[in-house]
Amino acid sequence: MAEGVFGGILGVEEAKSEVEAPEALASAEAFASAVAAKLAGHDADVARKTVEFLNEQTQLLKVQKEHLKDEHALRMAHLRNQLREENVRRFGLRLRTGFQLFIILVATVIGIGFAVMIRDAVTSRRVVIDPFHAPPALAARGLDGTVVANALLDDLSHLQDATRSSAAARNLSSAWASNIKLDVPETGVSIGEISRLLRERFGHDVHVEGDLVETPTGGLTLTVRGNGVPPNTFSGSATELKKLTVEAAEYVYSKSQPARWAAYLGGVERFDEAIAFCRTAIAGADASERPGLLNTWASVIISIGGSTRESLSLLRAAVKLEPDYWVAHFNIQNDLMLLGDEEGAWRAGEDMRTAAGSRPGRAPETYYGNWDYLTWNLRAWLDAVVADVEAHAGVGTNVGAAGPQIADIEARLHDPEAADLALKTTKEDPHDPTIPAMTHVVRGRMAAEAGDAARAAMEMEAFGAAYANPAVSSNSPGYNCWIAPAEEAAGHPDKADAVLKTGGTFVDCYRFRADILADRGDWPGAQKAYADAVALAPDLPAAYYSWGVALAKHGEFEAAAGKLKDANQKGPHWADPLKAWADVLVKQGNIKAALTRYDEALKYAPNWKQLKEARAALAQQKT
Repeated sequence: MAEGVFGGILGVEEAKSEVEAPEALASAEAFASAVAAKLAGHDADVARKTVEFLNEQTQLLKVQKEHLKDEHALRMAHLRNQLREENVRRFGLRLRTGFQLFIILVATVIGIGFAVMIRDAVTSRRVVIDPFHAPPALAARGLDGTVVANALLDDLSHLQDATRSSAAARNLSSAWASNIKLDVPETGVSIGEISRLLRERFGHDVHVEGDLVETPTGGLTLTVRGNGVPPNTFSGSATELKKLTVEAAEYVYSKSQPARWAAYLGGVERFDEAIAFCRTAIAGADASERPGLLNTWASVIISIGGSTRESLSLLRAAVKLEPDYWVAHFNIQNDLMLLGDEEGAWRAGEDMRTAAGSRPGRAPETYYGNWDYLTWNLRAWLDAVVADVEAHAGVGTNVGAAGPQIADIEARLHDPEAADLALKTTKEDPHDPTIPAMTHVVRGRMAAEAGDAARAAMEMEAFGAAYANPAVSSNSPGYNCWIAPAEEAAGHPDKADAVLKTGGTFVDCYRFRADILADRGDWPGAQKAYADAVALAPDLPAAYYSWGVALAKHGEFEAAAGKLKDANQKGPHWADPLKAWADVLVKQGNIKAALTRYDEALKYAPNWKQLKEARAALAQQKT
């Protein structure tokens, strides 16, 4: 019975962990002493054997204790090694994962790069000038093939920079803009060579090469040829290489980009050449080039004083070929204005907006310029012109220079300092008669607003003389009407009447006639003239505005407010009706509403001095 008890005790003790071993040994010794003392009273021999047995068990526990210590140290070392191995494995896993991600990233970049190269190749429409061939005798004189190719490249670049055209803005992948480049054959396989091969296989590049040879008489002949550029030879004296490269560049330009070449001819006033080129080039031109040729043909007809209706027919043919050829939509509006149909031009602008899928939409903002002009949407007009200039080498894509146009808009916004700066920073162009003409009209308008009637009349008369040039009048339909109020203010009523008699069916001419009649005291005649102006183009704001101002001068404030409200509805971004409306509200004692109108007007003409002064005076009065 006792052995069973001891066996059970030992079994329990052997199950102890190494953490409990010291406590187990101490308990065993205490227990052995207690048992020996208990048994000694019964049988000395049993007590002795019990003590011996318990001593052996104690020794065993001591050995186990030492073993557990050693085992614990080994186990801790093993755990540390396992931890280090685990950290190494984790680091290796991270490294392997990172390397795999890096490989995937590199493969992705390479794939994207290759896809971009393929896309660029498919959409490529460059003109690539390859080195020309020249005999050793000319090379010894510095006229080797690379020199000739560079000279041709320079002349092509000059033609490009001198061309105002919207063609590059269409889906041609910048056919000329910054894409004319000298291509020297490479050795070995490289990314550049792969790109070149892809462009040759899938692209639409025009490669031009040629020869420069010396004639038996000592002259030079330059021959150019390429895909899409039939061979042509140009001859000159030994000192006329520049002449030859210019002629060759013009020839290459006309064959590789006919629409832009036609625009260039029109821009440098080579009008007869432009019309003749458009007539002969359309039949054989690529479908993408034909709308541009028709557009330039129409523009040149207008610039030389030809038939506006013929021009309009050509533009409508261009739109029929390419419904989203927005510059033709823009010019259709201009032709309708030239015909005196400003209401029709406004409707054409609305049709363009519908075709473009609202505004902003597919049509670039610059092609809403005529619509913005008619509705006095001045801030949008200004922003579009500035954006067009910044996107096209500082000159824009319109026929006339952008600087005076910007000045004109700034003057309409009553910001004379900005208008003056725009005029001062306009680059001179002897081929652009609109620059001096628009400079006169802008300075005349600023003088009139400053109260200098004599200066205003002088500037407007100079503009009137320039307006006789069809290249000017076609670019600014209706601007001649502004001469009349300047002459009237300067005390020249006969000149004012003469301008209005021949001014045409423009809203400005009709409303200025009404203003002049009102100032002369013919109020009934003025009222009828205002009504005629509104009937001429009921969707335009200018006639309502002038009528409202005149009614306010005659003390008819309710009627004036009604007309000015109409003007605001037709031209919601025009500051002038809002200011005039606020002025009427002040006279009616409605200060709160007047302040609201002044604040709204300031959003559209923030630098208008008189507007800010009126608003400040009213605010002070309110306090």
